[in-house]
Amino acid sequence: MDTKFNKPKGFGEILDHTFSLSKNRFKDFFLILLIFMGPVYLLQAIMQLVSGTSFFREVGSGNAWFEQILSSFTETGTIETSGLGADIGIIIVGLISAILGPVAEAAILFAIANIRKNEEYTVGSVIKQAFSRFWPMIGSSILFGIITVMIILIPIILVTVTAIFVFQANPVLGVLGAIVLFLGFAVGIGLLLTRWSFYFASVVLDKDSPGLDRSWRLSRKRTWELLGLYIVFYLIISAIGFAVQMTFGLFLGNSVLLSLISNLATLITTMIFSVGYAVMYLDLKTRHEGEDLKDMIENYNTKTI
Repeated sequence: MDTKFNKPKGFGEILDHTFSLSKNRFKDFFLILLIFMGPVYLLQAIMQLVSGTSFFREVGSGNAWFEQILSSFTETGTIETSGLGADIGIIIVGLISAILGPVAEAAILFAIANIRKNEEYTVGSVIKQAFSRFWPMIGSSILFGIITVMIILIPIILVTVTAIFVFQANPVLGVLGAIVLFLGFAVGIGLLLTRWSFYFASVVLDKDSPGLDRSWRLSRKRTWELLGLYIVFYLIISAIGFAVQMTFGLFLGNSVLLSLISNLATLITTMIFSVGYAVMYLDLKTRHEGEDLKDMIENYNTKTI
């Protein structure tokens, strides 16, 4: 077994292990994502070209070059320029991504599980393993999506209704109350989704569908730290995406080439998050297995006494 997986890790150690694996196995992980998402991004680029978007540099109306670049982002994708066909194409690309994306992430999970055991693997072998869990992944993801929508939608309705009634009596109190309720519900939703978020790894690696109960057990006493890690990964991914968009967008506008570069950056950030997710889950398993072993020892000692 890889020694870095042997002991429970702290916040910083998980981040360090994530970037270490991403660097050392970059070729394998990136190739997995490229195999699945590369054709999707290529299809998206073709649809953009068909809809009239320039490949190298897209500019809009305006006198100065900066105005032309900015207007390209506001004008491209409107009804007049894109048309119904391009909109349908975007929907199709989104659906394909929603289906193939989880399979790619599952393949990365299998690859890291093999690394943990010091077992050899190939990109083809982990992709094959990922497809073997296709339907359980899809079914569990749909269930998780429904739960997510419900626990987000219900608080929004409650906050809105409460704020309206309180606002009529006292506008200042109504606004402050809405803010407090919103922040409280946001934290609560974040913690709940964190507790259930490892369902996917449970379905893939441990063949436990839908995996929500196992995820809840494994994340016990670690919720705040896990939520903090999710926030850090989100900030890293957002920073990289923003930097790429701003840097290349200033010269290329909302062109097809910018989309390809942005998608390439998305593959890298998706890889980092997928590796981080796998490290977090395997760390939870290490802790859980350690606790189970302690419980067995304590029960044995109690019986012998």
